[in-house]
Amino acid sequence: MDLARARDFMVESQVRTSDVTDMRVLEAMRTLPRERFAPAQKRALAYADLELEVAPGRTLLRPRDLAKLIQGLAPKPNERALEIAGATGYGAALLAHCCREVVSLDPDPNISFAARAALESVGVANAKTVSTPTVDGWRDEAPYEVILLNGAAEFVPESWLAQLADGGRLGVIVRQGQAGAARIYAKSGGAIAYRVAFDAAPPLAPGLEKPPAFAF
Repeated sequence: MDLARARDFMVESQVRTSDVTDMRVLEAMRTLPRERFAPAQKRALAYADLELEVAPGRTLLRPRDLAKLIQGLAPKPNERALEIAGATGYGAALLAHCCREVVSLDPDPNISFAARAALESVGVANAKTVSTPTVDGWRDEAPYEVILLNGAAEFVPESWLAQLADGGRLGVIVRQGQAGAARIYAKSGGAIAYRVAFDAAPPLAPGLEKPPAFAF
């Protein structure tokens, strides 16, 4: 399989056709070998229009959804970013092309280790991996100008919003049942507001399900 050709086809047929015009995002997706972030047996699917399973119950966002989220966050070269539930680190690698520094957080230490190896294998030097529950974010190096969730959530933890810098943005796909929409939150002067960017309903990231409501 010609993976370089498949990569170009992914950008042209899935990403550019979804109104992604940020040249940094497009160039990063053309350059980064997404197959390096997939297990060997799934590499033939690395450029398919789907959420790519990288471990049982864990996926990378569809290329189209990830590209639109990053574009909506408008990362700048001098900014710091946090990727939450980053899995094997493909989102962190893309952000690293647009930001000064990236932290990729995953609750599974084994997946976090795999992400570190994948990032090193493609020469990304300005991203690091950490392991902690998704709802906690990563306070140690907060605040961040950009925070992105790889996956969906049924709620947005207050800890994420608290870890945004003034002027910072959070991109998260919020699911309600089978429907979902990407929200871009913005923080200014302590106030937080969001806009809906596009519809998407990827699998829920770990630890981000709403607790069941108590019933009498």
